[in-house]
Amino acid sequence: MAMRDNANNVSTMIDAIVIGAGVMGSSISLELARSRRKVLCVDAGPGVGSGSTSSSSAVIRFNYSVMDSILTAWEAGHRWKNFASFLGAEDSSGLVEYVETGCLALDVPNDNRPKVLSMWAEIGIEFSELTADEIHERFPQFDKGDFYPPRTVEDPRFADDPKTDINGYWTPEGGFVNDPMLSAQNFMDAARKLGVEVRLNSEVVEIRKDAGAVVGITLADGEQIDAPIVVNAAGPASRHINALAGVVEEMRIKTNPMRQEVHVVPAPPSVTVENTPLVADAGVGVYFRPGLGGTVLIGSTEPECDELQWVDDHRDFNPIPTPEVFEAQVLRTARRIPELGIPSAPVGLADLYDASDDWVPLYDKSSLDGFFMACGTSGNQFKNAPMVGTFITALVDAAAAGQDHDVDPVKVTGELTGREINLATFSRLRERTSGTNSVLG
Repeated sequence: MAMRDNANNVSTMIDAIVIGAGVMGSSISLELARSRRKVLCVDAGPGVGSGSTSSSSAVIRFNYSVMDSILTAWEAGHRWKNFASFLGAEDSSGLVEYVETGCLALDVPNDNRPKVLSMWAEIGIEFSELTADEIHERFPQFDKGDFYPPRTVEDPRFADDPKTDINGYWTPEGGFVNDPMLSAQNFMDAARKLGVEVRLNSEVVEIRKDAGAVVGITLADGEQIDAPIVVNAAGPASRHINALAGVVEEMRIKTNPMRQEVHVVPAPPSVTVENTPLVADAGVGVYFRPGLGGTVLIGSTEPECDELQWVDDHRDFNPIPTPEVFEAQVLRTARRIPELGIPSAPVGLADLYDASDDWVPLYDKSSLDGFFMACGTSGNQFKNAPMVGTFITALVDAAAAGQDHDVDPVKVTGELTGREINLATFSRLRERTSGTNSVLG
């Protein structure tokens, strides 16, 4: 298929178009190029990784409720650990680093700890179950109280002393990637070396179809680009792109943009990258991790006491952190880290998540031949980016071979574990997955 350049009237054969140049679109572009396809990646934004990827907490963890999700995160985590080898290319900008802090998950009533640890043991993921005293001995910077349930700051019980202590579980193999935006650029730099072209500031306004199959896209400037494969990796714009393709109504699980805030505050001397893990603390309604440069990064676990901020139009939202959300998230974290200072003004980021109905992503085909999706990925899927390109390429290859993924699900064998990951877990046609119904997935 051809890309018609109206400026100089030249044509280039394009096999696949990837919409979105975040960490997902960049990973997909790389893997499709590795499969010897000519790939064009288009993005409405000004830079690779400059959208919601740049606002990611870049967390690496493995505590999910579904085996296929755990396997995906475990396989991807080891690709991050060996990122230079995985990319197979140097980047003049330098490569991101995986900062291994370990991950501590604190208990809440009726949580999925037994299920998670059973699956971890089956896979061979190292872990320890910790009592409150063991948590405090290992991490004395943390209060060992059980503050469940999360409350609003206005609740008169917000500052009540805990009546019991908290337990939890720990894995040493967890942490974060030090620069999420650079990670997307690393993927894309490797992809460009394989011939991938990138068009920035290029908004897609039409998914063109003929006889039940995708035939290309139209950009806002009127340019038409032909290709038999189009992949929706548009992040918070994914719902809009799926609507352009006419595939929303068929989807049992849909995606929507959600406004989220992530805050950064100075760390007390007791909290460093060397001695403080990534913490999932649903009992107070936050997750937090140490940051480089003596900081603590704080995000929400969407507690029931907070109203979720769904957005109708992904192009119209408030990108400035608000004092109300900042106060709630930082004061909640201060319950766990008593020495945490509270800055006088919000510091951090406000951006959109691309969240699915059950917080499990969509890595899937569609009823429109040639149209694929990597959607619902914001909040808890950054870690899986090194696997997502592999997943989408496997789906594209299967469709080319005549396999109907909706009837005969595609499976990907993990290099690390040798176990199959069933991509039906991430189907748009699945029943709603039973999990945390939050960013914890």
